Amino acid sequence: MNKAELISKLADDAGITKTQANDALDSFVEAVTKTLKGGGKVTLVGFGTFSVSKRAARNGRNPQTGAVIKIKAKKVAKFKAGKELSAKL
Repeated sequence: MNKAELISKLADDAGITKTQANDALDSFVEAVTKTLKGGGKVTLVGFGTFSVSKRAARNGRNPQTGAVIKIKAKKVAKFKAGKELSAKL
């Protein structure tokens, strides 16, 4: 499912226009992004938790040459499915 299909589904289920559904989805994504940037986490009971995880610096290899390269440490977004979502899958 892509963003357009999700917006259509939200609009149909909620009985709102696609424009309103798009605005709601954009607002949700922005709120989650802002919270994660601030170091927080977003928990939706029954669905899951969005959080930030730190990846340590490490050595990797260039697949073409085999040369060792350094990969910088960075923060990544992480999602952990809740118990109810996991049970439905």
